[in-house]
Amino acid sequence: MLAARLKERLAPSHVEVVDESAAHLGHAGQDGTGVGTHFRVRIASPMFAGRSKVACHRLVYDALRDFIARDRGVHALAIETLST
Repeated sequence: MLAARLKERLAPSHVEVVDESAAHLGHAGQDGTGVGTHFRVRIASPMFAGRSKVACHRLVYDALRDFIARDRGVHALAIETLST
């Protein structure tokens, strides 16, 4: 889901989405299933060229906004961006 949305919105040359939810069982925002609340995104996109780190992260957040806004959606998102 997340990777598909990032590909659609940011045309990345590389995208990797790692579900780290199982490592956060018992933490705030974790729904107890161990799936789908805490993610790490590594993404490289030509859209990041010339932009600050904050601007690149904003593009990622904007692309994933509806996943983050859901009641039981993404709780934590670690982002690593690279320009290509």
